[in-house]
Amino acid sequence: MAELKMTIDKSNEISKINKEIYGHFSEHLGRCIYGGIYVGEDSPIPNTRGIRNDVVEALRAIKVPVVRWPGGCFADTYHWMDGIGPKDQRKKIVNVNWGNVTEDNSFGTHEFLDFCELIGCEPYVSVNVGSGTVREASEWVEYMTSSNVSPMTELRKKNGREEPWNVSFIGIGNENWGCGGEMTAEYYSDVYRQFQTFIRGPKKIACGPNGHNTEWTDTMMKKCHPGQMQGLSLHQYTIPTGNWGKKGSSVDFDENEYYKTLSNTWYMDRIIKDHKAVMQRYDWDKRIGLVVDEWGIWTDVLDGTNPGFLYQQNSMRDAILASINLNIFNENSDRVTMANIAQMVNVLQAIILTEGDQLVKTPTYHVFDMYKDHMEAKLVYSNIENKQIYEGGYLPAISQSVSVDTEGKMHITISNASLDEEFDIDCVMPRAEYKSVSAKILTAGYKECNTFENPDAVHPVSYDEVKLDGEKLSFKLPKCSVLAIELC
Repeated sequence: MAELKMTIDKSNEISKINKEIYGHFSEHLGRCIYGGIYVGEDSPIPNTRGIRNDVVEALRAIKVPVVRWPGGCFADTYHWMDGIGPKDQRKKIVNVNWGNVTEDNSFGTHEFLDFCELIGCEPYVSVNVGSGTVREASEWVEYMTSSNVSPMTELRKKNGREEPWNVSFIGIGNENWGCGGEMTAEYYSDVYRQFQTFIRGPKKIACGPNGHNTEWTDTMMKKCHPGQMQGLSLHQYTIPTGNWGKKGSSVDFDENEYYKTLSNTWYMDRIIKDHKAVMQRYDWDKRIGLVVDEWGIWTDVLDGTNPGFLYQQNSMRDAILASINLNIFNENSDRVTMANIAQMVNVLQAIILTEGDQLVKTPTYHVFDMYKDHMEAKLVYSNIENKQIYEGGYLPAISQSVSVDTEGKMHITISNASLDEEFDIDCVMPRAEYKSVSAKILTAGYKECNTFENPDAVHPVSYDEVKLDGEKLSFKLPKCSVLAIELC
């Protein structure tokens, strides 16, 4: 068993970890909304105004801070007026981006914001830029947020909502370099400036780059100042094979593909740092946040499922992948102000899977549960000896982050991606005075999943292989594991 040295300096506070870094994304795609979050008031599945009670309970347990909606590519074909008013009078639409299915718009603005209130999170609403108008977007924001007397507020009241909602974030377009209009950065920046002029109140998030496209970021930062945008989005997915045409399976993969996938996900760190460098040239005091509002593993769909529904399983590999990404976001929280995993239920790297009245919490769900204490805490300096474990690319065995919350408790999250080696970690914490330690661990075979037949195959358990001795901490880190430690 290898020994690794770790150092934590509690007095060296780096940045605040915004709670929104632990955000989520729910698009009208496959069974994310219909059947996943929303089943309708007449469903035999227990619900509150059509929203599944079991999903609400699971999301409240991990303190979901923010949810992005309605897309995604769907956002730039969505016309919000179609989704308000009596449900039997709402226009049916065809979801042209995802499977060409017809939906009845029974889940619209009121239902989404009701959902956010039920789970206790902030709403992040993406307005339609690709096929919409400035007037449509500004009237939607007025409908949701205004307390003045106006045609939009009167319409909201007529539809049953007297008081405005607290909508925290407005995304102005989505992937406008692609499905949101095939725009150039120069053209979109002008469109963005126009739209944002007529949207008042919520924080405004601009469409940012696709992956490593720093030229897009440079253009947006050059043409839009912090008074015009408070966030710039970034979309970056982990493709196991690196090939969008044949992405790889979520259930049938070998050790080499496991390592290749995790090596690919570490590219997130380089991408973030390169975009941060561009943003720093224009915004040295960091008033514009980098918002990673789509991230996660994207595999081929499960055999026998609709190709347009993007339904995949979720294994221990995905738990390690989530751990690496969340640690990267924590470590870059001086600029990364929000992140939204794709997606919340039944789509891509879902934290929840549903089938009828059944619900499964995936390994990724458990990682979010183990990491939730980082929210609003201060990131502190940590360093660990590391070991490269993959000849095909960059892949350190260990990923970690450390924070101290407002009560002075320290939270350490650390994962071991190695399938062959466990580690003894010896950690020194100068000037740290703690009396007690507790820990939870998530570990299983790298392909192991939670299923409807065996929903608890992968779940966290208490872990007593952590020892505290004054300013020293020692613990064993098993192979293929995620560990969360709390010091009080």
